[in-house]
Amino acid sequence: MHSTAKPDVAAFFDKRTFSIQYVVSDPTTKHCAIIDPVFDYDEKSGQTATWNADKILDYVAEKGLTVEWILDTHPHADHFSAAQYLKAKTGAPTAIGDHIVEVQKLWKDFYNWPDFPADGSQWDKLFAEGEAFSIGELKGRVMFSPGHTLASITYVVGDSAFVHDTLFMPDSGTARADFPGGSSKRLWRSIQDILALPDETRLFTGHDYQPGGREPQWESTVAEQKATNSHISRAKSEADYCEVRDARDRTLPMPKLILHALQVNINGGRLPEPEANGKRYLKIPLDLLTGGPWG
Repeated sequence: MHSTAKPDVAAFFDKRTFSIQYVVSDPTTKHCAIIDPVFDYDEKSGQTATWNADKILDYVAEKGLTVEWILDTHPHADHFSAAQYLKAKTGAPTAIGDHIVEVQKLWKDFYNWPDFPADGSQWDKLFAEGEAFSIGELKGRVMFSPGHTLASITYVVGDSAFVHDTLFMPDSGTARADFPGGSSKRLWRSIQDILALPDETRLFTGHDYQPGGREPQWESTVAEQKATNSHISRAKSEADYCEVRDARDRTLPMPKLILHALQVNINGGRLPEPEANGKRYLKIPLDLLTGGPWG
């Protein structure tokens, strides 16, 4: 059942990674959830920072909100998750979809981490398909939305759905499906599930790459996506969509931070532990992701 409750949604755009982070709140109770927060990282210098997460915390304090959840939609390949930082600051539990264990098992082998616990224990809560949760008096539920990754989920809260890397804004089409574990067929089916929501459902995407240099955008509706999405509205079938999607993906270089980010994000947003000299080090496997164009 779809709720007509209307949460307050604040978006925070990160220009470095073209990511949109969200605070979704119940206007009655002032409880909120933070969705897909970014932990800042500069790959050239190796520096980290918390500018994005601190902006979110400032907003939460300004609005007098209580953080009830810190939610990731999937293990991100283009930025580090700030989930652990925000948990330390707010005490709120972290959550992700329960298929994260499949991604962990895949990438622990890529990183040659035989002792890495691929059991999802890095989060406080693993959501199953269809599971319900609350943000104050707002009712939410989880939709399993694989295709972009093995573990992607959509959070439906009231009249709003946070669709991560499935649908972009209509002029940008849909997300890529060529990461390890990705599938254009599964992505197509996930998108059909999202577009089966009521036409007036507000859809909030996880990235906007500002085609043509326009200002960043992140909110659309199911009706708008069905009518004008540049990939979906012209696809006559699943096979038609997959042909276009797969051809497009073959032209795309891997995200520049994928090997940096996955080792942090399959660990719940935790940075590597300091070594004997007190410094933290990332592990970058060479010649793991091959065959695509170089960025």
